[in-house]
Amino acid sequence: MTGDLLKAHVLSSKLMTDIEDIMIEEFGLPEGHIDIGLFTTDNEDIGYVAADEATKKANVRVCYAKSTYGGLGCAYGGEMIGIISGPSISDVESGLRTITHFTEHNACLFSAREDDGVQFYAQVISKIGTYLAEVCDLPVGSSVAYLVGPPLESMMGVDEALTAADVEVVKFFGPPTVSNRGGAIVTGTQSACKTACMAFAKMVMDCVEEPVDY
Repeated sequence: MTGDLLKAHVLSSKLMTDIEDIMIEEFGLPEGHIDIGLFTTDNEDIGYVAADEATKKANVRVCYAKSTYGGLGCAYGGEMIGIISGPSISDVESGLRTITHFTEHNACLFSAREDDGVQFYAQVISKIGTYLAEVCDLPVGSSVAYLVGPPLESMMGVDEALTAADVEVVKFFGPPTVSNRGGAIVTGTQSACKTACMAFAKMVMDCVEEPVDY
């Protein structure tokens, strides 16, 4: 139903220890990082935010994170693959556990249609970690709102969020992305980011309910 919370899932989560030099080089691992954790999720954006969460809860670095062109319908490969690295096996294991817990218990999509066939993501992140800080060129600990939805509706939603809240865009996802979405990450106070999320969500649902104006 419209407004329902739709859970995301970790599809795979694996540890690799003492990796080969080619992977250390290709993934740009910091000196001393020879252990990595690989994971895939059935929603790309929640996967990215989960990876950032890991940098706040464990001594890890996000060394690779990419959306998959095949998307959710590509077997069990999901919508994104992420790789974290750390100075010890226990650090990487802790990061992977954080990613799984956040994805399946602390994040969700929202339904924009009665049959749940249209979904969007609108989440306030009160304090970003090192990964999103790098992506957004912001200080660690900044507040952001992560806003993503269908291509057209997301653009309407971002515009409404910028009108309703004192926030600015720090990362723009031009439509369509490889997973056929659009949106933005905006920054401001926690209160402003919450207002932006609410405005984005309402506009997306309004557009889905009444898709054709002219």
